[in-house]
Amino acid sequence: MQISNRHSFIPTFISLKKKYYSEKMKNSSKINTHLIRKYLPENLEIDSWQSIKKYFDELLETNLDSLEELQNWLHKKSELESVLEENLAWRYIKMNCNTEDKSIAESFNHFVTNIEPRITKNSDLLNKKLIQSVVLSELKGKEYFVMLRSVKRKIEMFREENVPIIAELQKIEQEYGTISSNMTIYYNEKELTLQQASNYLKSTNRKVRKKVYELISARRNEEIERFDNLLSRLIEKRNLVALNANYKNYRKYKFDDLERFDYTDSDCEEFHESIKSAVVPLVKNIHEYKKQKLGYNELKPYDLDVDSDLKPPLKPFSNSKELISKTLKCFNEINPEFAKFISIMDKNGYLDIESRKGKAPGGFNYPLYESNIPFIFMNATGNLRDVETMVHEGGHAVHSFLTSKLDLVDFKNLPSEVAELASMSMELISMEHWNHFFSNEDDLKRAKQSQLEGIINVLPWIAKIDKFQNWLYEYPKHNFSERKEAWVKIANEYESGIVDWNDYELNYVFQWQKQLHIFEVPFYYIEYGFAQLGAIAIWRNYRKNPVQTLNDYIKALKLGYTVTIPEIYKTAGIEFNFSKKYINELMEFVLEELNALR
Repeated sequence: MQISNRHSFIPTFISLKKKYYSEKMKNSSKINTHLIRKYLPENLEIDSWQSIKKYFDELLETNLDSLEELQNWLHKKSELESVLEENLAWRYIKMNCNTEDKSIAESFNHFVTNIEPRITKNSDLLNKKLIQSVVLSELKGKEYFVMLRSVKRKIEMFREENVPIIAELQKIEQEYGTISSNMTIYYNEKELTLQQASNYLKSTNRKVRKKVYELISARRNEEIERFDNLLSRLIEKRNLVALNANYKNYRKYKFDDLERFDYTDSDCEEFHESIKSAVVPLVKNIHEYKKQKLGYNELKPYDLDVDSDLKPPLKPFSNSKELISKTLKCFNEINPEFAKFISIMDKNGYLDIESRKGKAPGGFNYPLYESNIPFIFMNATGNLRDVETMVHEGGHAVHSFLTSKLDLVDFKNLPSEVAELASMSMELISMEHWNHFFSNEDDLKRAKQSQLEGIINVLPWIAKIDKFQNWLYEYPKHNFSERKEAWVKIANEYESGIVDWNDYELNYVFQWQKQLHIFEVPFYYIEYGFAQLGAIAIWRNYRKNPVQTLNDYIKALKLGYTVTIPEIYKTAGIEFNFSKKYINELMEFVLEELNALR
């Protein structure tokens, strides 16, 4: 997942302990990609609105009567945005790395409460100044079209009364990560994070899987009411934001807020239906295959992660150092420059990848527009999923480096449909080089099979989460009982019918609570589905012509957000397409590859 600041200075993406930050990170050296400040002083300390107010005032007072003045103004504005976004980024990263340090949370909350609202108001004034410039039409190039349509949308949606509400929402949203980071279980007299405990769900001992699954479930179930109440608070405030901006509901508001210029809500609904008809039958195929291979009368939810031949869990690495080392070898074989990028991050302390108590859940890549080095955050515990996460976030990181030389921060701020294309494609491209993680051929085949099954399984999940979020905000006055009924109805549409949920009905009814996007980044999820389809298409091309496909991939990533989404996909050699016919075609390819591994 990629954190994006495209819509405000507050992170619009996932939040996915002992002091984490080493001196190495706090004093990381500036490499040659670092932005050289031409407008702001290097020693600027951002501790209040007053410390940065003069720079906004200067930009607001600057004349924009010539093309040269306008271009210089845009570069100053871009530098200011880069510095502010990175300042907030480090507060956010530190908070996720250590949720137990209250001073870190206070630093983040101070920014979003006392500084960010003033930035938002003044950014709106800057946007209006830009649009009103008498020489605006002299900005030639497709990149300015993309940038200006975004600026115009921001102006249309801005409401001053929403500024404090959005700031409050940002604080409330962090409660999900705080609650989740403190959820642990005790197994074999050892305290485990839920990420660490999930490794036992791959155990070949069914009794062990059942025991740990029930411990995890019991711990999650303790928070059901708390998460339900949290979501209700968020829905109420989000709905108010939408109404203030003259939208019928938050669903309509968020569609525009996410700047979905290149597709419609009808396209999203087509995606839901296409996944139902083209992918759910493949999920049923996977579940039937697993049930038959395991020889069980009932396939239980705690049987879904175990190897179908009851082989022990794959162990691709033993510690974070080895994960990084093997990733470097894998990336080097794809493209040496990719490995160089990850090495730069490692040497400068921009990787935090191990799971620990007090660390927020999830994983993300956070672009840092002044350092021009991204930061990868994840919760590795030594399993295959960690490899997938590492190469996924590594794909985001490669994207960040490839766009680092673009002139303006607006050109680097990526729509999620493009950001996730880079990361998901990297998962599949890198899979062709996973021999660096698995020297045993049988283990390599098992890893690839698991990856392809994961792709098939996640698409219906994406569809049901998106459809559920649509319902949540179309009926914002619903109660807990109605919410539960809506989830069950939607979830049932995408079920294989093979998994037996008897005795675990509560888990099924509230499984949506595991999806932090619902709490922290509403409606940012269907983009994964669009990008996954694109990634499959890129992988298919890579299997036929790796050199050409990689060149197209790099060319598309270097565009940043200087052309439209369909144009970026076309540059990558694929379609931006959600039709049943196209998805069927891609799924036939995936199933063919999966069957070859069985």
